[in-house]
Amino acid sequence: MTDALLLPAAIAALALVLSFWRFIAGPHAVDRVVAFDGLTLIAISGLVMAALVSGRGIYLDVALIYALLSFLGVIVASRYLEGGEE
Repeated sequence: MTDALLLPAAIAALALVLSFWRFIAGPHAVDRVVAFDGLTLIAISGLVMAALVSGRGIYLDVALIYALLSFLGVIVASRYLEGGEE
């Protein structure tokens, strides 16, 4: 199973580097929020791959909670950038 995850792990690592670069170099705050969302998605995929390699289902629960918190964080950040409630 570990050999089958080498290519997806390499693609996730490349996506992590590119998203981190966009997070650092993003000229606007919106670019940084989108890059942060991408970074959290990559981290969630890393947790899922770790669950597959180790055979422990608890990592899937952690990935699910992290996805929910990430979604809420992006919603809060986008509402803040939009200007809040009118």
